[in-house]
Amino acid sequence: QSFPWCPSSVPLEKAAKGKLQKQICQVVLDHFEKQYTAELGDAWSRVRDVLTSPWCWQHAVLLNRFSPSPGLESSLAGQGYHPAFPAALPYLPAAFRCYSRAAPGRFPAQKHQPGRLKEYYLLNAASLLPVLALEVKDGERVLDLCAAPGGKSVAVLQCACPGYFHCNEYDDLRSRWLEQTIESFIPDPVINLITVSKLDGRQIGDLQPEFYDKVLVDAPCSNDRSWLFSADPQRAVLRLMQRKELSCLQFQLLRSAVEALRPGGSLVYSTCTLSRAENSDVINLILSSCSNVVPVDISGMARGVSQEFTFLSGMQQHELLVLPEKGRAWGPMEENMPEHLSGVKQGCREDQKSRLLGRIF
Repeated sequence: QSFPWCPSSVPLEKAAKGKLQKQICQVVLDHFEKQYTAELGDAWSRVRDVLTSPWCWQHAVLLNRFSPSPGLESSLAGQGYHPAFPAALPYLPAAFRCYSRAAPGRFPAQKHQPGRLKEYYLLNAASLLPVLALEVKDGERVLDLCAAPGGKSVAVLQCACPGYFHCNEYDDLRSRWLEQTIESFIPDPVINLITVSKLDGRQIGDLQPEFYDKVLVDAPCSNDRSWLFSADPQRAVLRLMQRKELSCLQFQLLRSAVEALRPGGSLVYSTCTLSRAENSDVINLILSSCSNVVPVDISGMARGVSQEFTFLSGMQQHELLVLPEKGRAWGPMEENMPEHLSGVKQGCREDQKSRLLGRIF
């Protein structure tokens, strides 16, 4: 199949397949085949077809409200893009504008230019769901615990203006990437509200206990899309051997995030892997080990965006797992939403307890 907006006259699938199919790392694919057939059943074959076919991947365009571009939206519409999130989400801010289309391909990227703001950010639309679920409000204290490369931090600032926004990234190289992203999208008056740090995320809960209204944990994970195209088979084998250690790190990060969350605050945990061990198992361990944390039903949000995304059925009400499929090749993205109720644990009044629980259910 070819598309009129593709610069090459050669059919896109044929050209890309010959070039990219060779890059698939067979040892990773074999590992995923065994694990995800067991965990996803029949859905895995459809997901596999998308993950191993980069020519059918899609990219959404998140507009930067701090650098509006005349004619950009009409240009997007002329190329088949449409607003990605419907009015069915009542809390979606008017300033939040994202466009997507069913056809594969990527809108031209903008280069970083010091002193000049970019007009849009290209991303997998599923990566916006954790930000939307967090429902950040103006003036709130917000922590993005594992913030690089910065797309979700940028998305948060399209939704609201936090009173204090802490963007943390432990890895030195990724932290510099995060700083460049923020510099590319956020103007000086707003950038003064942002603190970028390189702290060990496992320690932030001890350093800033019960400080934040909202916390996002976009945890380090076995990124299914990138791992499938590992260029070094030996490194891929090592990654797979170390994969089981990730869930331990994720639990430690999540526990630290819970400790950093104020009583009544909200937290979203997300990954870009299908792995049950890195998703449901981590959340279930937190819920069973932290009596001051309760899950939040986000099934309403799932219904509101069901035209854009395919979700795995049978998930708990506080979980969403986005499954990529052709025409809606977003994901994988796992999202969970617990809420911190340490005010209840500390012995708050019965009317306070009811108010907190009422907000959840």
